[in-house]
Amino acid sequence: MRIFNTFAAIILLGIVLVSCKQEAIKGDYFGEEFKVSGEASKTSAPFEGISGKDSLQTQIVGEIKEVCQAKGCWMKVELESNDEVFVRFKDYGFFVPKDAAGKKVVMNGAAFFEEMSVEDQKHYAEDEGASEEELAQITAPKKTLRFEADGVLIASQP
Repeated sequence: MRIFNTFAAIILLGIVLVSCKQEAIKGDYFGEEFKVSGEASKTSAPFEGISGKDSLQTQIVGEIKEVCQAKGCWMKVELESNDEVFVRFKDYGFFVPKDAAGKKVVMNGAAFFEEMSVEDQKHYAEDEGASEEELAQITAPKKTLRFEADGVLIASQP
């Protein structure tokens, strides 16, 4: 009976460990490779503790909505909370594929807020192919969720 109880405990422990195992994400790294944390955020929660010019080193998971079509030098990522994060890459050191929209991404780096100037908003809008009318509607600075990634992992499956 004791052997049976030990065996049952081992089986139960194995089931618990397998069910708690984090989903492995397979894909391609851009920038620095990193270990995906089990605490990578899928929402804007990391931004809640940031104020002013503060930043927070963290990992964020989301879906790539847009990529700079000129070079792949920035992307917009939607989180599960429906918040959008504007992402650039540390020291302009790497780019992502221009066809990465729609794919899951894990980003490692610094989260922060930024007030984006009218000039910068227009620059990025031009990269997106905005019309003159759309550009003319940009008239005020905008507070945005920002992320400077030192590495990203783009999943091979959306």
